[in-house]
Amino acid sequence: MTIYVGNLSYDVTQEDLQQVFADYGTVTKATMPMDRETGRVRGFAFVEMQTEAEEDKAIEELDGAEWMGRKMRVNKARPKEEDSRGGGNRRFNKSRF
Repeated sequence: MTIYVGNLSYDVTQEDLQQVFADYGTVTKATMPMDRETGRVRGFAFVEMQTEAEEDKAIEELDGAEWMGRKMRVNKARPKEEDSRGGGNRRFNKSRF
């Protein structure tokens, strides 16, 4: 299971995130996606912990908690959905011609 952590301050580092979640158990992985264009963090992260019980406790305690001036959203991550529009160059829209 993976935890989604949203509404994060742009000043949060991966180390900060690991420290906060370490209070609830062993963090096995923490990732903070970066914006491709700006190179900055995108304001959300994913955290994995050693056991589901640890993850549940972290979600219960941290959802809605204020951290670095923002109220965090913490819940179970949903699986990534496939894009039904298909692949290809999205800048070229045939319907416009």
